Amino acid sequence: MKVSEPPVVVSQTYDVRPEKLWSAITNIDEMRIWYFDTIEDFKPTVGFKTSFLIENEGRLFTHQWEVKEVVEGKRIKYQWNYKEHEGDSYVLFEINEIAKTQSSLTLSCIVEKDYPDHIPEFDRSSCVAGWEYFLKERLVDYLKK
Repeated sequence: MKVSEPPVVVSQTYDVRPEKLWSAITNIDEMRIWYFDTIEDFKPTVGFKTSFLIENEGRLFTHQWEVKEVVEGKRIKYQWNYKEHEGDSYVLFEINEIAKTQSSLTLSCIVEKDYPDHIPEFDRSSCVAGWEYFLKERLVDYLKK
């Protein structure tokens, strides 16, 4: 993923109220179910930092997040980088109410510093596939329960 590439944007509509969607993307107990089960802690508070390790095919990815912006119930933005690798980005989750019991989530992933070319997980197509998996499969399935 490169600064020169357009942001990755993934949107999905859910049959839940915005409050439920907000809880799913900010409550640590819920995040562990559909997002990353190894997240040690998360708080939707500006300045909050967390890190957790994910290993894939022998490669280590210590996720390092710092919450940069919070509009309660509507949007959250956090910086996202990895301890072991160059590169820096942020993700922005934005919730919109569509109807009484329906809301949408739009995620934008914007690269601020290039990631390495030689690591498959940092390919733009991998990023798109990952976010589509989380938002269009995992979160959909979680919210249906």
